[in-house]
Amino acid sequence: MKNTKIAKTLFATLLLFIGTMAFSQNNPEQKATKGFALLELYTSEGCSSCPPADELMGRIQNEYKEDNVYVLAYHVDYWDKQGWKDIFSNPDYTKRQYEYAKFLGKEPIYTPQVIVNGKADYIASQETVVRNAIKNALSKPAVANVSLEAVENNNTLAVNYNVEGTSKNSQLLIALVQKAAKSNVKRGENAHRILSHYQIVHHLHTVNLNRDRSGIAILHLPNDFNTKDFEVIGFIQDSKTGSILGVNKANFQVPSL
Repeated sequence: MKNTKIAKTLFATLLLFIGTMAFSQNNPEQKATKGFALLELYTSEGCSSCPPADELMGRIQNEYKEDNVYVLAYHVDYWDKQGWKDIFSNPDYTKRQYEYAKFLGKEPIYTPQVIVNGKADYIASQETVVRNAIKNALSKPAVANVSLEAVENNNTLAVNYNVEGTSKNSQLLIALVQKAAKSNVKRGENAHRILSHYQIVHHLHTVNLNRDRSGIAILHLPNDFNTKDFEVIGFIQDSKTGSILGVNKANFQVPSL
């Protein structure tokens, strides 16, 4: 009789454990609590102090590829008048950096700058400082969750999104990212150098989340797009404070026939 009671107790405990594990795996609120680090690098091919930062971001992306660490490299355009036009530069990224300067109270803007989770900035080539910032960010739970599914259709990409745990000022930003590239710089501060770039943002699409927390965003693709060399990263940002609330990478789906 005693053995029967013990067996029943063990069986009930096992069922409780299985149920808890299943809830943890399927509950979106549970997923959203895991810490993350979103590193937004501001860089330029015309800046002689930027290549070490670019290389560091490449190493970090490779080392943390199985963790919740994401790198986005924005090539700004204010170096383009210094003798060399960065082939990846975009004035929209300069504008975004100025917006961060207001959020953080850190003017003037500079390169190479990295902003972690929209809350703090660092000189992006200072490896120890950047790595400590990553560890600190990972120790704090996310407050929002985003899931993304992407399907390629000719020269466009349909990104199906679903977000949870957002604030009233939340925006979803979806970045189309080229994982790596090299450039032969012929003039400017980096003249006669072949530079390596990582996690290059080609396009940043904004979705206001005032009403719908799910939907489809359409991105236009560059001619050389392929799912091996590119990826899509989506993150939720508070438009009033700049804080990043959650981030995730899109799963690429095979289009149905």
